[in-house]
Amino acid sequence: FLLTGIPDLEALHTWISIPFCFTYIMTLLGNGMVLLTVALDKTLHEPMYYFISMLAVIDLIFSTAVVPKMLAVFWLDSREIGFEACFIQMFFIHTFTAVESGVLLAMSFDRYIAICNPLRYNTILTTSRTIRIGLLSLARGAAVMTPLMWLLTSLPYCQTRAIPHSYCEHMAVVALACADPAVSDLYSVIVATLLVGTDSVFITFSYGMILRSVMRLPSQEARLKALRTCGSHVSIILLFYIGGLLSMYLQMFSFGLAPHVQVLVADFYLTVPPMLNPFIYGLKMKQIQEGIFKLL
Repeated sequence: FLLTGIPDLEALHTWISIPFCFTYIMTLLGNGMVLLTVALDKTLHEPMYYFISMLAVIDLIFSTAVVPKMLAVFWLDSREIGFEACFIQMFFIHTFTAVESGVLLAMSFDRYIAICNPLRYNTILTTSRTIRIGLLSLARGAAVMTPLMWLLTSLPYCQTRAIPHSYCEHMAVVALACADPAVSDLYSVIVATLLVGTDSVFITFSYGMILRSVMRLPSQEARLKALRTCGSHVSIILLFYIGGLLSMYLQMFSFGLAPHVQVLVADFYLTVPPMLNPFIYGLKMKQIQEGIFKLL
């Protein structure tokens, strides 16, 4: 296949690459710092920080699957990507999107127990259970995406080789198939909607219960601090879910938008949340800040 980059904006690829390069560098630095701090500071070997570490690993894999090839297209005009490499990239993108959704759900559950049932926190969320939750999220993501990859790779691709995108985006690749892709399209929409719907309902419930407990706190300062923390978490969760659904549905239904707008929305969805996550969930936390100062 041949990756187009940003359709109709090929002349601006060098300038467009600057924000994507910046977000990737910040993603590597931020997530790398969080992982190093949690790994080396034994006081951070607790479930909450394990979940933050899982999110950091997911974001590193997620970004690295997409951005280096994207920058190669922008800078070097290295547009070719092999058939197998294209579907491997697609598998990593969709699988780790599902895994991140599962980890965000686990983190909301962790905060719910810590705030609403603190005396039982250490008995409910042990280290072994935390690891099992992470592995279960990974297994769920791989299990739902493997059938989709089988459906996609079994289609014949005999039309143009050019993918009007910066990476192997599912809908853009399927559009090149000569056979009817209705089954794979239906499967992807059902899986994405069910995953997002189920996880977002439970996340909403967790933060609703957290909000109810926070509003009962006697100190106004404590309430404001908890609300600021929950607000930043909820904002990044909304960015992740709304951005993902918007990206998917814009590829299916253009709504009259120019192709480069659809591609830019998808590109920023894959690059901005991995950059923001370590700052929202990790580096803002006092314990991780203290751990970084210890390392320095």
